[in-house]
Formats: sequence, structure tokens, C-alpha cells
Amino acid sequence: MGTLLAILHFVVAIWAIMNIIGSGATPLAKVLWTLLVLVFPLVGLIVWFLAGPKSSAQAA
Repeated sequence: MGTLLAILHFVVAIWAIMNIIGSGATPLAKVLWTLLVLVFPLVGLIVWFLAGPKSSAQAA
């Protein structure tokens, strides 16, 4: 069960980082959001989901 959760977390973190990179945020904001997701895994993902930069496709 733990391995499945670890794999799920890894997939979600990669998805979040890809969305951060594709967002319209400044380069500094992208780096800070990515660090937040990586350093604080669960809390970072939740905060990013609620308040993070939106992708340029969603903003248009």
C-alpha cells in the first residue's frame, strides 16, 4: 500500500511541476512553486492546487 501511495504521489508531483512550467507565471514564481511542491510534498501540492499559477491554456 505504501508503494502505491509513493507512486501516486510521484505521478501527481510530476503532473504539478509540468503544469507549473507551462503556466504563465514569471520564471522566479515557477522556481518557487516547484520548490514548494518538492520540499513540502503533501502541503505543497495542496497549496499549489488551490492557489498556484494556472496554465496559459486555462487563462485564455
